[in-house]
Amino acid sequence: MQSFIGTGVALVTPFKEDFSIDTEALRRIVNFSIDGGIEYLVVLGTTAENATLSQEEKELVIKTVIDANNGSLPLVLGVGGNNTMKVVDELKTRDLSSFAAILSVSPYYNKPTQEGIYQHFKAVAEASPIPVILYNVPGRTASNMLPSTVLRLANDFKNVVAIKEAAGDLVQAMQLLKNKPKDFLVISGDDMIALPMVLAGGSGVISVIGQGFPKEFSEMIRLGLNRKVDEAFKTQYILDDCIDMIFEQGNPAGIKQVFLSLGIAENVVRLPLIKADEILAERIDQFVKKINKIG
Repeated sequence: MQSFIGTGVALVTPFKEDFSIDTEALRRIVNFSIDGGIEYLVVLGTTAENATLSQEEKELVIKTVIDANNGSLPLVLGVGGNNTMKVVDELKTRDLSSFAAILSVSPYYNKPTQEGIYQHFKAVAEASPIPVILYNVPGRTASNMLPSTVLRLANDFKNVVAIKEAAGDLVQAMQLLKNKPKDFLVISGDDMIALPMVLAGGSGVISVIGQGFPKEFSEMIRLGLNRKVDEAFKTQYILDDCIDMIFEQGNPAGIKQVFLSLGIAENVVRLPLIKADEILAERIDQFVKKINKIG
């Protein structure tokens, strides 16, 4: 599982002004991430606006990323949902040969009990032919996958290899880190506390901002992994303002504005999301210009 130590990025799905998928922009984003030193790429996560894509569009995104990546980095595919049978069916029928793992979100909206979450992921683990990275994001799912449930899954299923922990709770993350099996990876799902989680024993991050500033962010995480604390926090404190900004009006509106400022992709999102307003867009644009001057 060395592939998932460091920085992965949850890729956006860039759109043209007519809301169709901009495959050329997606290729540019993949190449920008690779050139910036990112360790792996996550396809069709929340940041990809997965919920607004048709099945045909999802296939187009997958094909485009696989082609653009051309074997350079490990790929992780988002395969999750709140219909367990549907998730299991996808795992049994989809060609996963290009992917190193799946990222599977805890069931949302239904608000299952901890036992329900366990049984859901038991079915996922038994159906998946490749490693499974759990994804806990209570702010979106309306239920928190507790450390006891995560550790039970990690101990019961060899192919449950990691968790993307995005509860925004360092104490909860530390409970996982303290009690996890030796080879189980705890990966931050929050850009702002990714470095503290790494310093506490985490394995890295699946990041949003990392695709906008891949060189700076991935180097910060590597410095943290190598216990070069002062150097790592120097970068953290530079990026802090923009981390706040990109989530201020919803994800991925903020990171898409970063890509517009970089000249890589448009800042188009699909309803019910809306693009960053003019004030936020200007603030992000000024930050990008400042980072480019520093670089």
